[in-house]
Amino acid sequence: MLCEKHRSLPYYINVDQQTHFWHFSRIWRSFLPWLLLIAAYPPAPAASLTDIPGPVSDAAVQLVRHSNDSKAGLDEQAVAALVDYVLTPKNGREYSLPESNRCYGTYYEFDTKIAFPRFMEYAYSSLVPAIIARPSSLRYSVWSNPRSDMQKMPGSWSAIPPEGAPVVIHGLQHDSNTPDLTTGVYYEYDLKRTLILLNHKGRQVLISVSKQIDESNVGKKGVILGDDNDWTYFYSNEPGTMKTGLGWAKSYIYDYFSVAVYAESDNSHALVRTGVFQWLRAGWLGINFVKPGDILRGMKRFAQSFSMVLESPRLPAPGQLTSVYQSFSRMPAPGLAREYAALQQALRSLAIQTGRISKSDAEEKHSPATISKEQMVEELMLEYLKMTLGKPTPLGKQSSLFSPPTLP
Repeated sequence: MLCEKHRSLPYYINVDQQTHFWHFSRIWRSFLPWLLLIAAYPPAPAASLTDIPGPVSDAAVQLVRHSNDSKAGLDEQAVAALVDYVLTPKNGREYSLPESNRCYGTYYEFDTKIAFPRFMEYAYSSLVPAIIARPSSLRYSVWSNPRSDMQKMPGSWSAIPPEGAPVVIHGLQHDSNTPDLTTGVYYEYDLKRTLILLNHKGRQVLISVSKQIDESNVGKKGVILGDDNDWTYFYSNEPGTMKTGLGWAKSYIYDYFSVAVYAESDNSHALVRTGVFQWLRAGWLGINFVKPGDILRGMKRFAQSFSMVLESPRLPAPGQLTSVYQSFSRMPAPGLAREYAALQQALRSLAIQTGRISKSDAEEKHSPATISKEQMVEELMLEYLKMTLGKPTPLGKQSSLFSPPTLP
């Protein structure tokens, strides 16, 4: 007969078996969180990606290293190798990159039907916020030049003549991205940036180099509201993930670096060829959960919204966007805070209505007083862009964003 404390166990388990049972239970509980992670984030399917030529990948990594040091000279050989590769006809547009600095890497290539000077006006100008061309990738982005060896983002760029020297600028950038397609997590992080405008065999080319500084802030819970192509997101400001059973997971982007090549087409059609070399390492407790397939999905997400915006016949002229951007930037602080608070309330209400979050989860955990002016302006600019492109916005068509104040 079993002693009293063991009567709850099945009668066929003897004392030795009971000891092993409890020992196994403790082991099981310690491994359970990891098993949940593996189940929720299974390894990405083995992508049938062809390896990129070694010298090309080496050139991209070399350019990141050189650009990380603003005093280093431009590696013209690496630049030429990358541009030539991007412009070379290929059988596919997706390629794998060798692992670098413990980061997996992927290359992706796509075309956008836009003239090169017009592309520069929208995508790389201090007069138009970066979020305009990257609505599915960025929540906001702030360029800064705190040191004497760094420069401001230009308001406009002049074309480089065939024998002209490249224009190189260095700066720092603070970014916050949008919720991840799988986990709903979003991050804030700092980047060293280098922009290189050059003439390559008669074509205008811009090369954008990014290298993350330190690790990101802890990942926070975000929600994609509706179709991702509508660019409507809720940001909770609460650390963790939206995955069931994994809200506790504290994740970080440990490292990120990329080289994006934007090259002018040489034919009669307005076309910009984009080739992006990107490496990423992110996860929990120092473990990288990112696979090449995950990176590729993020790059395709960026490419889709990038081309969708720049090819839209409803896209306002750069001057109009600049005017709206300046109007928001010049708004008195109380008025700007009211507009931003109204947007956040509309997003919370939509998140609750769609059942993505509960009312308790939607409690305001920060106020406009803790948000930078640049962030508020860029998030409001996204809603203005959505309205002009005919996309839904939680603010509704009667919002004052349709006619922001024009100030001197």
